[in-house]
Amino acid sequence: MNPKIRTEAVDHLFDAILQLRDKEECYIFFEDICTINEIISLSQRFEVATMLREKKTYLEIAEKTGASTATISRVNRSLNYGNDGYDMVLGRLKEKDEDTE
Repeated sequence: MNPKIRTEAVDHLFDAILQLRDKEECYIFFEDICTINEIISLSQRFEVATMLREKKTYLEIAEKTGASTATISRVNRSLNYGNDGYDMVLGRLKEKDEDTE
């Protein structure tokens, strides 16, 4: 994990995010704290990660998400050499989906 982001301010932000109770509260908070483009960029990266884990090609991903190949490559690098954050969350979402079936 990158020690540069481990600051008191980032801890405070993450503590605030952990207080959100549902998707509607997420919309309210994130629309206040981020620009629309920042939210779209974050959601796009998450979609790219999801599709990469589904073994989709860069072309398929670019066509569906509108992400550049540079963005896809950056997300792929995080998936392969990062902190496994994407996989942690994707795994939990998969478990949640299996529990509701």
